[in-house]
Amino acid sequence: MYSEHTGIASLSEMDYLDVKNLAQTGEGTYLEFKRTVPNAQKIAREMAAFANTKGGTLLIGVDDDRSLVGVDGYQEEEFLLKKAATEVCHPKVDITIEIVYFGERDLIVVRIPEASQKPVFICGEKKSTVYLRKGDQNKIASVERIRILENKQSGKSITFEYGKHEQTLFRYLNEYSEISVEKFAHMINVSKQEAGDILVNLVSAGILNLFTKDSVDYFTFSRRCKS
Repeated sequence: MYSEHTGIASLSEMDYLDVKNLAQTGEGTYLEFKRTVPNAQKIAREMAAFANTKGGTLLIGVDDDRSLVGVDGYQEEEFLLKKAATEVCHPKVDITIEIVYFGERDLIVVRIPEASQKPVFICGEKKSTVYLRKGDQNKIASVERIRILENKQSGKSITFEYGKHEQTLFRYLNEYSEISVEKFAHMINVSKQEAGDILVNLVSAGILNLFTKDSVDYFTFSRRCKS
Protein backbone atom coordinates (compact mmCIF):
# COMPACT_ATOMS: atom_id res chain seq x y z
CA MET A 1 0.00 0.00 0.00
CA TYR A 2 1.05 3.58 -0.61
CA SER A 3 2.62 5.54 2.21
CA GLU A 4 4.55 8.80 2.41
CA HIS A 5 8.23 8.21 1.66
CA THR A 6 11.19 9.77 -0.10
CA GLY A 7 10.70 8.03 -3.47
CA ILE A 8 9.34 9.55 -6.65
CA ALA A 9 5.91 7.85 -6.60
CA SER A 10 2.79 9.80 -5.69
CA LEU A 11 -0.81 8.87 -4.98
CA SER A 12 -2.82 8.95 -8.21
CA GLU A 13 -6.07 10.81 -8.75
CA MET A 14 -7.22 7.68 -10.59
CA ASP A 15 -8.95 4.81 -8.78
CA TYR A 16 -8.85 1.12 -9.66
CA LEU A 17 -11.99 1.45 -11.82
CA ASP A 18 -10.23 4.11 -13.91
CA VAL A 19 -7.30 1.73 -14.36
CA LYS A 20 -9.68 -1.11 -15.23
CA ASN A 21 -11.41 0.99 -17.88
CA LEU A 22 -8.06 2.08 -19.32
CA ALA A 23 -6.85 -1.52 -19.43
CA GLN A 24 -9.97 -2.56 -21.33
CA THR A 25 -8.89 -0.39 -24.27
CA GLY A 26 -6.04 -2.87 -24.80
CA GLU A 27 -2.36 -2.50 -25.44
CA GLY A 28 -1.38 -0.28 -28.34
CA THR A 29 0.77 2.61 -29.46
CA TYR A 30 0.31 4.49 -26.18
CA LEU A 31 -0.39 1.74 -23.64
CA GLU A 32 1.44 -1.34 -22.30
CA PHE A 33 0.59 -3.76 -19.44
CA LYS A 34 2.97 -5.54 -17.11
CA ARG A 35 2.03 -7.94 -14.30
CA THR A 36 5.23 -6.88 -12.52
CA VAL A 37 8.40 -5.03 -13.50
CA PRO A 38 10.64 -7.83 -14.84
CA ASN A 39 13.93 -5.96 -14.39
CA ALA A 40 15.34 -2.50 -15.07
CA GLN A 41 16.88 -3.46 -18.44
CA LYS A 42 13.67 -4.86 -19.92
CA ILE A 43 11.33 -2.17 -18.63
CA ALA A 44 13.76 0.49 -19.91
CA ARG A 45 13.11 -0.77 -23.46
CA GLU A 46 9.42 -0.03 -23.00
CA MET A 47 10.20 3.44 -21.67
CA ALA A 48 12.66 4.22 -24.46
CA ALA A 49 10.24 3.01 -27.14
CA PHE A 50 7.51 5.32 -25.85
CA ALA A 51 9.93 8.22 -25.37
CA ASN A 52 11.32 7.85 -28.89
CA THR A 53 7.83 7.82 -30.39
CA LYS A 54 4.90 9.81 -28.98
CA GLY A 55 5.03 8.93 -25.29
CA GLY A 56 2.77 6.48 -23.50
CA THR A 57 1.63 4.80 -20.29
CA LEU A 58 2.72 1.63 -18.52
CA LEU A 59 0.23 -0.12 -16.24
CA ILE A 60 1.98 -2.30 -13.66
CA GLY A 61 -0.17 -4.91 -11.93
CA VAL A 62 -2.28 -5.66 -15.03
CA ASP A 63 -2.15 -9.08 -16.69
CA ASP A 64 -2.07 -9.77 -20.42
CA ASP A 65 -5.78 -10.62 -20.35
CA ARG A 66 -6.46 -7.06 -19.07
CA SER A 67 -7.38 -8.25 -15.57
CA LEU A 68 -6.16 -6.29 -12.55
CA VAL A 69 -3.85 -8.31 -10.27
CA GLY A 70 -1.90 -5.59 -8.48
CA VAL A 71 1.52 -5.83 -6.88
CA ASP A 72 2.30 -6.69 -3.27
CA GLY A 73 3.82 -3.34 -2.30
CA TYR A 74 5.10 -0.95 -4.92
CA GLN A 75 8.50 -0.05 -3.47
CA GLU A 76 10.53 -2.70 -5.34
CA GLU A 77 8.74 -1.88 -8.58
CA GLU A 78 9.36 1.82 -8.03
CA PHE A 79 13.07 1.18 -7.45
CA LEU A 80 13.38 -0.73 -10.74
CA LEU A 81 11.35 1.87 -12.65
CA LYS A 82 13.48 4.71 -11.34
CA LYS A 83 16.69 2.80 -12.15
CA ALA A 84 15.45 2.07 -15.68
CA ALA A 85 14.53 5.69 -16.35
CA THR A 86 17.62 7.35 -14.88
CA GLU A 87 20.43 4.79 -15.24
CA VAL A 88 19.53 2.47 -18.13
CA CYS A 89 17.91 5.01 -20.47
CA HIS A 90 20.33 7.54 -21.97
CA PRO A 91 19.49 10.35 -21.91
CA LYS A 92 17.32 9.69 -18.89
CA VAL A 93 13.55 9.60 -19.29
CA ASP A 94 11.52 11.93 -17.06
CA ILE A 95 8.79 9.53 -15.94
CA THR A 96 6.05 10.02 -13.35
CA ILE A 97 4.90 7.13 -11.14
CA GLU A 98 1.41 7.06 -9.63
CA ILE A 99 0.07 4.56 -7.11
CA VAL A 100 -3.56 3.38 -7.18
CA TYR A 101 -5.10 1.45 -4.26
CA PHE A 102 -6.37 -2.02 -5.17
CA GLY A 103 -7.56 -3.64 -1.98
CA GLU A 104 -4.47 -4.83 -0.09
CA ARG A 105 -2.38 -4.46 -3.24
CA ASP A 106 -1.28 -1.61 -5.47
CA LEU A 107 -1.57 -0.71 -9.13
CA ILE A 108 1.14 1.46 -10.67
CA VAL A 109 0.58 3.94 -13.48
CA VAL A 110 3.81 5.05 -15.17
CA ARG A 111 3.57 7.98 -17.56
CA ILE A 112 6.36 8.37 -20.11
CA PRO A 113 6.45 11.64 -22.08
CA GLU A 114 7.80 11.93 -25.59
CA ALA A 115 11.50 12.72 -25.21
CA SER A 116 12.65 16.24 -25.97
CA GLN A 117 16.08 14.81 -26.79
CA LYS A 118 16.00 11.86 -29.20
CA PRO A 119 17.01 9.17 -29.67
CA VAL A 120 16.97 7.55 -26.23
CA PHE A 121 19.48 4.68 -26.12
CA ILE A 122 19.64 1.73 -23.72
CA CYS A 123 22.86 1.46 -21.71
CA GLY A 124 24.41 -2.00 -21.76
CA GLU A 125 23.26 -2.69 -25.31
CA LYS A 126 24.80 -1.74 -28.62
CA LYS A 127 24.84 2.03 -28.97
CA SER A 128 23.03 1.67 -32.26
CA THR A 129 20.06 -0.03 -30.60
CA VAL A 130 17.09 2.31 -30.40
CA TYR A 131 13.56 1.14 -29.67
CA LEU A 132 10.43 2.66 -31.22
CA ARG A 133 6.79 1.97 -30.46
CA LYS A 134 4.76 0.52 -33.33
CA GLY A 135 1.27 -0.67 -32.46
CA ASP A 136 1.51 -2.80 -29.33
CA GLN A 137 5.14 -3.77 -29.90
CA ASN A 138 8.60 -2.28 -29.49
CA LYS A 139 10.71 -2.37 -32.65
CA ILE A 140 14.44 -1.85 -33.09
CA ALA A 141 15.04 1.20 -35.25
CA SER A 142 17.15 0.95 -38.37
CA VAL A 143 20.38 2.92 -38.72
CA GLU A 144 18.56 5.29 -41.07
CA ARG A 145 15.76 5.97 -38.58
CA ILE A 146 18.29 6.68 -35.84
CA ARG A 147 20.13 9.17 -38.04
CA ILE A 148 16.86 10.90 -38.96
CA LEU A 149 16.06 11.30 -35.26
CA GLU A 150 19.54 12.68 -34.64
CA ASN A 151 19.19 15.14 -37.53
CA LYS A 152 15.88 16.40 -36.14
CA GLN A 153 17.47 16.78 -32.72
CA SER A 154 20.40 18.79 -34.08
CA GLY A 155 18.12 21.52 -35.40
CA LYS A 156 20.49 22.12 -38.31
CA SER A 157 19.07 22.82 -41.75
CA ILE A 158 19.75 19.91 -44.10
CA THR A 159 20.81 20.51 -47.68
CA PHE A 160 21.40 18.07 -50.51
CA GLU A 161 22.92 18.14 -53.97
CA TYR A 162 20.63 17.22 -56.86
CA GLY A 163 23.11 14.99 -58.62
CA LYS A 164 22.90 11.91 -60.79
CA HIS A 165 22.01 9.60 -57.91
CA GLU A 166 19.13 11.83 -56.84
CA GLN A 167 17.92 12.03 -60.45
CA THR A 168 17.93 8.23 -60.69
CA LEU A 169 16.08 7.98 -57.40
CA PHE A 170 13.38 10.49 -58.32
CA ARG A 171 12.75 8.84 -61.69
CA TYR A 172 12.34 5.48 -59.93
CA LEU A 173 9.99 6.91 -57.29
CA ASN A 174 7.87 8.61 -59.93
CA GLU A 175 7.26 5.18 -61.44
CA TYR A 176 7.27 2.80 -58.46
CA SER A 177 6.54 5.17 -55.52
CA GLU A 178 8.77 3.46 -52.91
CA ILE A 179 12.29 2.11 -52.50
CA SER A 180 14.43 0.41 -49.86
CA VAL A 181 18.04 1.24 -49.00
CA GLU A 182 19.20 -2.09 -50.40
CA LYS A 183 17.36 -1.55 -53.69
CA PHE A 184 18.70 1.99 -54.06
CA ALA A 185 22.27 0.90 -53.27
CA HIS A 186 22.09 -1.80 -55.94
CA MET A 187 20.53 0.59 -58.44
CA ILE A 188 23.28 3.22 -58.22
CA ASN A 189 26.07 0.72 -57.44
CA VAL A 190 27.19 2.13 -54.08
CA SER A 191 27.41 0.76 -50.54
CA LYS A 192 24.29 0.56 -48.39
CA GLN A 193 25.82 3.18 -46.10
CA GLU A 194 26.27 5.66 -48.96
CA ALA A 195 22.78 4.96 -50.28
CA GLY A 196 21.40 5.40 -46.77
CA ASP A 197 23.21 8.73 -46.40
CA ILE A 198 21.47 10.07 -49.50
CA LEU A 199 18.03 8.85 -48.41
CA VAL A 200 18.43 10.12 -44.83
CA ASN A 201 19.38 13.60 -46.06
CA LEU A 202 16.35 13.69 -48.33
CA VAL A 203 14.05 12.70 -45.45
CA SER A 204 15.65 15.30 -43.18
CA ALA A 205 15.19 17.91 -45.91
CA GLY A 206 11.49 17.06 -46.18
CA ILE A 207 11.71 15.62 -49.68
CA LEU A 208 11.08 11.99 -48.69
CA ASN A 209 9.13 10.15 -46.01
CA LEU A 210 10.15 6.91 -44.34
CA PHE A 211 7.72 4.10 -43.50
CA THR A 212 8.03 0.44 -42.52
CA LYS A 213 6.34 -2.46 -44.27
CA ASP A 214 6.93 -6.13 -43.36
CA SER A 215 9.84 -5.06 -41.10
CA VAL A 216 11.61 -3.30 -44.00
CA ASP A 217 12.08 0.48 -44.24
CA TYR A 218 10.89 2.14 -47.44
CA PHE A 219 11.30 5.67 -48.71
CA THR A 220 8.70 7.55 -50.71
CA PHE A 221 8.01 11.14 -51.75
CA SER A 222 6.59 13.29 -48.95
CA ARG A 223 3.08 14.67 -49.37
CA ARG A 224 4.55 18.12 -49.72
CA CYS A 225 6.51 17.04 -52.77
CA LYS A 226 3.53 15.23 -54.29
CA SER A 227 1.29 18.30 -54.12
